[in-house]
Amino acid sequence: MPSFTQLLLLHGYAFVFFYVFAVGVGMPIPADPLLLIMGAQVGDGHYNLFQAFFAGLVPAVLADYLWYELGRVRGRSVLKLLCRLTIEPDTCVRTAETTFTKRGMSTLYFAKFIPGMSLISMPMAGLIGMSRLRFLLADTIGCVLWIGSYLLAGVLFHRQVDTLIFQMGFFGRRAGLVLATILVLFIAFKYLQRWRILREMRINRITPPAVHELLSTPGCKVTVVDLRHPSELERDNYKIPGALVTSPEELRALAREIPADQEIILYCT
Repeated sequence: MPSFTQLLLLHGYAFVFFYVFAVGVGMPIPADPLLLIMGAQVGDGHYNLFQAFFAGLVPAVLADYLWYELGRVRGRSVLKLLCRLTIEPDTCVRTAETTFTKRGMSTLYFAKFIPGMSLISMPMAGLIGMSRLRFLLADTIGCVLWIGSYLLAGVLFHRQVDTLIFQMGFFGRRAGLVLATILVLFIAFKYLQRWRILREMRINRITPPAVHELLSTPGCKVTVVDLRHPSELERDNYKIPGALVTSPEELRALAREIPADQEIILYCT
C-alpha cells in the first residue's frame, strides 16, 4: 500500500485536495499528518507553499460549509447523527452547545485543532443561526490557522520530518502494530466505561408515569433535577413543575442543598 509520501509525489496537490475534503465530510482519518508531510515536501523543494496551502484551504472550507448548511436545514438531527459516530455520544451535543455558548464565533478559530470538535462545530453554527458571512469568515480564519500551522511546521522542520518518515517506513509494520494496539485498547476502555454507565442507568431508571405517581403521592419526598442545556430549556419552554434546574457540572454542588432523606430524580434530553 503506498505511503502518504508516495501518494504526494505521484498526485501532489490533487491528493491533498481530495484527502482534506474527505476528512472534512466525515471520513475517520486524520488530516494533520498529511499537511505536515506536505509541508516537508515543500521544504524539500518538491512543491510550492502557496499552491499547497490553497489545495488544503479550499476543500476544508467547502466541506465545512456543507455541514453548516445541513445544520441550518436539519438542525439537531444532524448533530445527533454525528454524535452517534463518537465514542461518547451522550455528552457530544452538550459539549458543542456549551462551547458555542461560552465562546461563540471564536470557537471556529481553533475547532480544527481539537479532535471531534471540528465536525460538530460546523452544523452547530448553522443550528444556532450564525449568518453565512460570519460563518465563512470565522471558518476561513480557522482553516488558515490550521493548514498554515502544519504546513509551516513541515517546512521549518522538513529534515526532522523526513527522518521520522524514513524511520517509520523502516519500522513500518512494528510501528503500525503498536499504534493499532493502543487505539484498540483506548476504544475498548471507553466503550467498557460507557457500558458500565448505561448498565447503571438501566438499573436505576424510572418511567415518566412512575414519576408522576410519586409527585402526586401526598407526603412523598422527591426532588426532581432538570439537567438540560439552557438553549434546550428556552427552545422547549417547559419543565416538570418544581424541578431544580442546573447543569451536570454544577450537580455536585447542588447535592449539598438536597436533604439526604429524599428520592432524587434526574432528567435531561
